Amino acid sequence: MASESTHDLWVFGYGSLLWRPGFPYEEVVRARVDGYSRSFCVHSVHHRGVEGRPGLVLGLDRGGSCIGMAYRVAGSNALTTLKYLREREQVNGVYRETHLMISLLEGDKRQVFGLTYVVERAHPSYVSHLPISAQARLISTASGLSGQNVAYLVNTWAHLEALGIRERAFERLGVVIGPFITGRRPVAEPCPRASALSRSLSCRRQPCTKLKPGDRRRFTYRKGLSR
Repeated sequence: MASESTHDLWVFGYGSLLWRPGFPYEEVVRARVDGYSRSFCVHSVHHRGVEGRPGLVLGLDRGGSCIGMAYRVAGSNALTTLKYLREREQVNGVYRETHLMISLLEGDKRQVFGLTYVVERAHPSYVSHLPISAQARLISTASGLSGQNVAYLVNTWAHLEALGIRERAFERLGVVIGPFITGRRPVAEPCPRASALSRSLSCRRQPCTKLKPGDRRRFTYRKGLSR
């Protein structure tokens, strides 16, 4: 494999990549993908939760459209960025690495072919149409290696609002979780306010069934792609 690519790499971000891309880029542009929408549909047992007490994070699921940010990575950094993204996104293979047509909404407003991560519906961590009360319970109390789940919600929401993007799913969660997140300002990691909320809601926690070791095994090959 060549040590570097000669072509720039476009990356579409719709969740935590909006506020923590973690890789160098040449430009960032407001953008949209069609045929997929942002959804709290992934049980997180690594970044924002643990086995037996998962968090809930965003996935790009089928249907609708999604506005986010497109990052242009220089060709000289493309392979390094791809390796980083695979290590970050493919912890247990719940996301499927794919290339989609991305419509740039600024500048010359052209379309580019770019990398993004869509949810794998066959994966055991995929959850669909959870009641809003169940979503709020998971998000308000879970924590993982990357921090508290509620901080993930607050930071993503704040950056979506800065882009002028209204997400009704976030608004519904805000109503259920309460005034704790109504400010919708970016918060530091770890988030003291999230810790306070988690303690206050600890009595509402319900045990989650652990997945068997083999349940995710057929998807973990995706993590090895980064090597």
